[in-house]
Amino acid sequence: MRIVIALGGNALLKRGQAMSQENQQANVETAARAIAPLVAEHEVVITHGNGPQVGLLSLQSHAYERVDPYSLDVLGAETEGMIGYMLERELGNLLPAAKPLATILTMIEVDPNDPAFRDPTKFVGPIYEKAQANQIATEKGWVMKPDGDHWRRVVPSPAPRRVFEIRPIRWLLEKGVLVICAGGGGIPTAYTPGRERDLEGIEAVIDKDFASELLARDLDADLFIMATDVDGVYRDWGTPTQIRIDEIRISGLETSDFPAGSMGPKVEAAAQFVRRAGKVAAIGSLDDIQGIVMGTKGTRFVA
Repeated sequence: MRIVIALGGNALLKRGQAMSQENQQANVETAARAIAPLVAEHEVVITHGNGPQVGLLSLQSHAYERVDPYSLDVLGAETEGMIGYMLERELGNLLPAAKPLATILTMIEVDPNDPAFRDPTKFVGPIYEKAQANQIATEKGWVMKPDGDHWRRVVPSPAPRRVFEIRPIRWLLEKGVLVICAGGGGIPTAYTPGRERDLEGIEAVIDKDFASELLARDLDADLFIMATDVDGVYRDWGTPTQIRIDEIRISGLETSDFPAGSMGPKVEAAAQFVRRAGKVAAIGSLDDIQGIVMGTKGTRFVA
């Protein structure tokens, strides 16, 4: 079975945790231990988040004033390499020596006229108190919005249209390689209007779950999993009547029933995969990943 696993941000850096190399390495090691047992029986492709890492690199880039700050597409490429290296190393420590692994820097095309550019919504980087967020917004020209009790930077999140490296990813899978790709939703790129051969980087962040859904579809994956820090999708989350849903049939599903800032995009991406690919999607805890594959854990989305 071919499985695409989208690792949530918690797999790399837990909420409120210091953005140290040591913390990220420890979390990646935990993720690798959960995924490694699947590789013996299945073809596995891993994607991952990168919001905190991009935010940290962006702050560091702005702090060095002798050159202009690096753009988000370049920072995204940097984090794809960094996180891919960490995942490769920890998985390589657990898998047989003969198992090949590869990280692919993945460019994804977006529409430069996507409405997302008029209303930035994608959170990146660390959390701030309101006064600190206002100061940074003034100094750096960033857009800041509330995220729970804190504030964070927001950037445009255009829809993914095409995975440029889809052919080499397929070739690697045919050779039995465990592939890590489309990290952080991929590197946002677009063709220059009027010059269809000129590709340029875009100052944006593509939603990881929608990019992973597109990738899973293009790879004809049998199962698309979004691994997060909860054990599934809940009705009435955060209330005394909350209840986990074992299975969701996408016919008649209203994604607006789920919070737009947390589970909503994941539910929408899962439903989109089932609707367009005709296969199964699932959302659940990374700790339950083997049970999710077997269909006994998490929330499954079916036609």
